Amino acid sequence: MAKAQGRKITSKSEKKAQAGDVWENPEALAEQFSRTEKFFNENKGLVTIIFAAVVIIVGGIIGWRYYSQNLNEEAKSEMFQAVFYFEQDSLQLALRGDGNNLGFADIVDQYGNTRSGNLANFYAGVIHVELGNFDVAKLYLEDFSSDDLIIQSRAYSLMGDIAMEEGDYELATDYYRQAANYKANKEFTPVYLYKLAIAYEKTGNTEEARNAYKEILDKFWDADQNTIQQAKKHYARLGGEAL
Repeated sequence: MAKAQGRKITSKSEKKAQAGDVWENPEALAEQFSRTEKFFNENKGLVTIIFAAVVIIVGGIIGWRYYSQNLNEEAKSEMFQAVFYFEQDSLQLALRGDGNNLGFADIVDQYGNTRSGNLANFYAGVIHVELGNFDVAKLYLEDFSSDDLIIQSRAYSLMGDIAMEEGDYELATDYYRQAANYKANKEFTPVYLYKLAIAYEKTGNTEEARNAYKEILDKFWDADQNTIQQAKKHYARLGGEAL
C-alpha cells in the first residue's frame, strides 16, 4: 500500500505537456531526430524493402486500374456490332461473330473480367435461352452480376424461366422471388410476381400463389392494366377475398 501511495501518478494533461516539451525544446527535438536517424542507419535493408514494397503495390494498383479501364473500353467497342446483331434478331451472329467482329461468346472469353465482358455474359445467356440451350444459358447467367435496375432482375427471371422449362418449379419460385424483390418497380415487378404465382401453382402451393397475386394488386395497382386484370381473375379463382 505504501508503495502505491509513493508512486507518482501522471495525469493526461501532464503527459500532453511533456510531449509538447519535446517539440518545443530544441535539445529534445534533436535527440528525437538522432534516435530516428540511428534507427534508419541500423535498419537500412529493412526500410529499403518496405519502401520498395509500398512503391510496387501502389504502382501495381494504379497500373491495373489503367489497364482494366483500357481493356473495358476495348471490349465495349468490340460489343457494338454484336449488340446490333442481337437487336436485329441475328442471334448466331450476335453470339459467334461474323468473322470480322467478335460475338458475345468471344467477348466473354477475352474480356470476361471487364464490365463489358460481364454484360456479354447476360446477352449470351439470353441468346442461349432463346435457342433452347438451357444448360449453357445457366452458365452465362450465373456468371453475370449487376446493380442495374432492369438487367439483374431480368437475369433472375430468365433463370426462373429455365427452371420452369426443366420442371423444377421450386427452384423457379426462388428465382422469380429474387427478381420480384430486386429494386421493385411498377414496370417489371408485377410481371415477375405473376410468374412467381404461376410457379407456386405448379408446386401446388395455392396459398403462396394467391399471396403473389394479391401483392400485385396491393402494391402495384397502377401498373399495366392487363397484368392487373389477370391478377384479379386468378386471385379470385384461388379463393381470394374481394379487394
